[in-house]
Amino acid sequence: MTPPERRPRPLNLQLRSTLAGEAAAASAEVESALTPPLDPGAAAFFDVDNTVMQGASIFHLARGLHRRRFFTTREILGAAWKQAYFRVVGVEDPDHVADARSSALGFIAGHTVAELQSLGEEIFEEGMAHRIWPGTRALAQLHLDEGQRVWLVTAAPIEIAQIISRRLGLTGALGTVAEHVDGVYTGRLVGDLLHGPAKGEAVRALAVREGLDLRRCSAYSDSYNDLPMLSLVGDPCAINPDARLRHHAREQGWRIRDYRTGRKALRIGIAAGAVAGAATGTVAAGVALRGRRH
Repeated sequence: MTPPERRPRPLNLQLRSTLAGEAAAASAEVESALTPPLDPGAAAFFDVDNTVMQGASIFHLARGLHRRRFFTTREILGAAWKQAYFRVVGVEDPDHVADARSSALGFIAGHTVAELQSLGEEIFEEGMAHRIWPGTRALAQLHLDEGQRVWLVTAAPIEIAQIISRRLGLTGALGTVAEHVDGVYTGRLVGDLLHGPAKGEAVRALAVREGLDLRRCSAYSDSYNDLPMLSLVGDPCAINPDARLRHHAREQGWRIRDYRTGRKALRIGIAAGAVAGAATGTVAAGVALRGRRH
């Protein structure tokens, strides 16, 4: 009797985070590398959602693609609930984790890289450009003015992260890398989402590649989930922080900057933290079904 075929064991979460980080670092664009930086050993790393941009870039991307009939309202709402439950409840069942991961980029399966890049430019103009926080943009410019390089580090697809980086005049971006063959997306990830520990791995890998001294680098984020990145650098800063990050930053003596005011800050802190924040851990608001072609 032929023995039953054994299913391969899934990669553990640490290895997936490492692969995602290394893939993001390898894909990082260096748009401003025509002249050598004045301070090549130092750099700044900025989270995007609620740090550089109001709300979740992933949500704005998903909404733009929804308008272009990539998927139905029922599909996106069902997928968003599934992903939010996974993030909030913190389910660690291997099958559930694997399902959430494998579905994260299913919406672009069958579409081309060129198509997403082109639509991403349009969606940035219509739904993202006016949501950039001026205060955070000014902080990034200060680093550039000091001759340092500035990278975005986000769970959004690398193609979208690169668009935002170019439009803001930054050095480059690290984002979630989607597998593609002959320019067509397979719907699978390279490693894992660039979230949490994976961001730390990406920054560490980029620092090795670019010869950065992390003790002289800065990092900015709104989320406690980004502690792996914030804790790597010598100058961490909490921007529009959630409650846990604000508490941690105060305990550690980190800088805190909040560009929200009054009721708006309260609304963003609660709604974005619970809803948009849940979407941040998934690509394009956790769209779990294959996208519809035009």
